[in-house]
Amino acid sequence: MDTGYRFLEPEALARVKNLSLVARGVVEGFISGLHASPYKGFSVEFAEHREYVPGDDPRHLDYKMLARTERLYIKQYEEETNMRVQILLDTSGSMNYRHEAKITKLEYACYLTAVLSYLMVRQQDSVGLTTFDTEMRLDMPARSSPRHFNEMMRQLEALQPGGETDIAATLHRLANRFKRRCLIVLMSDLYDDPEEVMRGLHHFRHRRHEVIVFHIFDKAELDFSFKDTIAFHDLETDERIQIDPAYVRDAYLEQIRDFTETYRRQCAESQIDYIMTDTSTPYDFMLSRYLAKRSQL
Repeated sequence: MDTGYRFLEPEALARVKNLSLVARGVVEGFISGLHASPYKGFSVEFAEHREYVPGDDPRHLDYKMLARTERLYIKQYEEETNMRVQILLDTSGSMNYRHEAKITKLEYACYLTAVLSYLMVRQQDSVGLTTFDTEMRLDMPARSSPRHFNEMMRQLEALQPGGETDIAATLHRLANRFKRRCLIVLMSDLYDDPEEVMRGLHHFRHRRHEVIVFHIFDKAELDFSFKDTIAFHDLETDERIQIDPAYVRDAYLEQIRDFTETYRRQCAESQIDYIMTDTSTPYDFMLSRYLAKRSQL
């Protein structure tokens, strides 16, 4: 199958899809598990009226219909089972970094976005895409049609990395906007004040949204494998500094451990799924492993 999209590799997508067919607890289990826990019985939509019969719950009487027709009618509802998913994709300058990896962090996130979106639409779930740096650059509301999915893929192809980032402010703005309960998927390197970012994520949880965070690194950012004196370039501020890695390696590694552990711990405390990965890990393998773990919950 040739999808024609850069961020939807047929081989990788096939492996993720096959996982649902073989295990019935990975892709399908991931989706149904999300439905079963936060969404079951949460949202219902009005379907139709029918005449009242003795024994019906009077709480479902439509008194406006009674006033108009002088007859008793019951409101019938149907449970809304499909999810609304909004993917929040950080396109700030730091996401454009790569050291020896074949793809940047932003490209890695785009692959994840494409695969997750395909899986959601395949389940008739609605998926939307918001990209941001200091401002929201793209804001597509959640829909489930193939045409909408195709447009998302075109938008992913056209993405350009921005400058600095303001993750926390973006999260607060979006949390205030989303009225209906949904699943929020954040993809970012989270290079912002962790306390401020967590306040933004808490804002979503306060409004009873489910939240998944994919914390994406380049492998060099985690193991600091530089050996020779090197000039570091800040992709967001354009600042440059030359250092000897040997003098800063231990301090850097301690800081990056504290940085990731802060997110891991606080996400766990807030019942937010936290997945840390780096671009050397095949994105479809990482996603499949996460879906399998999630399906067992």
